[in-house]
Amino acid sequence: MDGRQAHSALDLLTARLLPHIVDGKAAAAQAYMKTTQPFLGVPVPEVRRIARDFARETGAASAADRLALATELFSEATHREHWYAAQEICAAASCRGRLEFLPLYERMVTEGAWWDIVDGCSRRYGELLRAHPETIGPMMREWSRDANGWKRRQSMICQLHLGEHTDTDLLDDALAANLDDTWFFIRKALGWALRQYGKTDPAWVRSWVDAHRARMSPLSIREALKHLGKTP
Repeated sequence: MDGRQAHSALDLLTARLLPHIVDGKAAAAQAYMKTTQPFLGVPVPEVRRIARDFARETGAASAADRLALATELFSEATHREHWYAAQEICAAASCRGRLEFLPLYERMVTEGAWWDIVDGCSRRYGELLRAHPETIGPMMREWSRDANGWKRRQSMICQLHLGEHTDTDLLDDALAANLDDTWFFIRKALGWALRQYGKTDPAWVRSWVDAHRARMSPLSIREALKHLGKTP
């Protein structure tokens, strides 16, 4: 990649981000996200655009090149925007549904360990599930019962964008495994997953809520039925 002998990918990316800093945004973003990792203060849509341009400009055309670049940026990140950029680089069509990205995505879930990064992986895991159900399906079932709460959250939200292609058996397993968890981020994800699938099959969601209402938290029920109204 041109220029990277003298400067690291992180340095080159940061140089492109710096002119787009918005005064006061870094402190506000860090306070809102409640992270120890600092922000530069660049709006997320701008970070994504810059990341896409950066990947092209540095010659990361193939999936292998993008994986190497994203892994380097994620590993060496000093600010939150670097992680967002790494995720955007993985969003290219050439990268979707490729199993070699799994180790990086798992790092994003376990090292990112916060809702913005974990949720940012949901579409990638959904693409992998569609491409490799025999691998990702069992993995998500294992994750739904994992001690790591962020893995459990991912197991519930990995199908947010699959619509009619949702594996409802897997969704049912992941949600049911987390019914008794009291952690906010699990209860919210449980309701969110149901609410999203309700756009595709509202009857399935209503039936699921009816069957599990006694064990669901008010938050999960409220989220699940947010656009469906009260169950008859």
